[in-house]
This record gives sequence, structure tokens and C-alpha cells, in this order.
Amino acid sequence: MKQKDEKLYGLIGYPLIHSFSQTFFNQKFQAEGINARYVNFEIPDIGDFMEVLAENPNLDGLNVTIPYKQQVMAYLDDVDPVAQRIGAVNVIQINRGKSDNDFKLVGFNSDIVGFVNSIRPLLKPCHKGALVLGSGGAAKAVCCGLEDLGVKPLVVSRTKRDGVITYDEITPEIMETHKVIVNTTPLGMYPHVDECPAIPYNLLDADFLCYDLLYNPDVTLFMKKSEAQGATVKNGLEMLLLQAFESWEIWTARK
Repeated sequence: MKQKDEKLYGLIGYPLIHSFSQTFFNQKFQAEGINARYVNFEIPDIGDFMEVLAENPNLDGLNVTIPYKQQVMAYLDDVDPVAQRIGAVNVIQINRGKSDNDFKLVGFNSDIVGFVNSIRPLLKPCHKGALVLGSGGAAKAVCCGLEDLGVKPLVVSRTKRDGVITYDEITPEIMETHKVIVNTTPLGMYPHVDECPAIPYNLLDADFLCYDLLYNPDVTLFMKKSEAQGATVKNGLEMLLLQAFESWEIWTARK
């Protein structure tokens, strides 16, 4: 039963088979005595976004995940400069007016904060360039974060376009100058744990840092194959925690 004056937060995306955010925030609300609830809004089309807002007048903030981090920007009233630079939003602040239909939507990106703060301690002087596997909203945040850390990103995707190479174009020479590899694709995510990006794992060695944004399973096939070659590996759980903390700051401290 909904409590009086309960605030609602949630996640939009599709599909939402496993949501870390829902468990994390509801445990936080219970532990800290916060009168709030976090729910998943699994919408098959971004066109359903405004319906979610209309049906939930106590909704105070949203997280955004695949595949809507870029599409949702068209529905926002304002976008934070950092999110504008990245070109993707994963946090929406809902500023309510005097009526249910009076609200302002402001977009932010907390992915960059989570990624930068989690990968920074692992970087070495040899980490001058990075291969970013995937080209979605998370990849955009990762590229901006790497640039801020002084690491030059090169995006790898299945489709070739300006500034993007394909997996078939990853040569030994490219590997030699890009010793950080970040997987932003869903390849290897539960339940498809036997999948991984098609990179030349045989060219990895102890100088490589292989970072997977996935956190379920804890150790992906990408991480296993990289670690077997001596590379340092890390999953995306800490990044997820850090971006969740930042989401809460955005919802509560910036109004």
C-alpha cells in the first residue's frame, strides 16, 4: 500500500530483466527511513515515456538505461552541459510545479562520474589509448571520461563509420597503442554468459587493462579470456554503485 506523500523513483529501459538499481535504492530507502520507492518501468518504445510520467504524479526522478539514453533527450526541457557534451542522459530530475501536469525534466549523466572514479586507480603510464567496444550511450560517456583522464579512445563497432573501426580492423599495431579495452556492449551479460566481443585476445598481455561495464555475471567471458592472457580486469559493479550515488545527489541536492 502506498504511503502518504511517498516519493517515487524509477528506471526506464527495455528489457529490464535484472535491475541493480531497484534493489539498491529500495534497500537504501528502507535502511535510511526515506519515504520513497523505486520501481522499474519497462517500456517497449520511448513513445511510452510521457505516459509513465502522466500515470505517476509522485514520480520525482528517473534513471535511464538501454536503449533510451540518447532517445530520451528529445523529451527533456533542459540538459546539463556534461550530458550535452556526452550526448546521452541516464538521470532525469523531475522538478514539480503546482499541479500534476506542471513539471520540468532536466537530464544529467552520472555514468561518466562512475566510470572515471572506478577506472582511474588502475591506469598506468602505458595506458595512452583505449579501444571502446560499442557505440551506444554508455560508450559516449566512457569516451568522454577517457578523454578527461588523458586516454585517447577509439570506438569499435560492428558498423564502420567516420571515427569508428570494425572488429575486423583491429590490427596488432592498433592493439599495441591501445592498451585499455572497455566493453560497453551487452555481450556476455546473463543469461548469455558464453558470449564475448570478438577482439584478438591472443595479443593481450600484462600491460592491458580490460574493463567490462557488465556486472552480471561478476566475471564475464571477456574478463576471463583477458585475465588468462595476464591482463588486469574489472567489472562494472563499482561504476554502477558510484553512478547510483551520483543519481541520488542529482535528485536531492540540485533542486
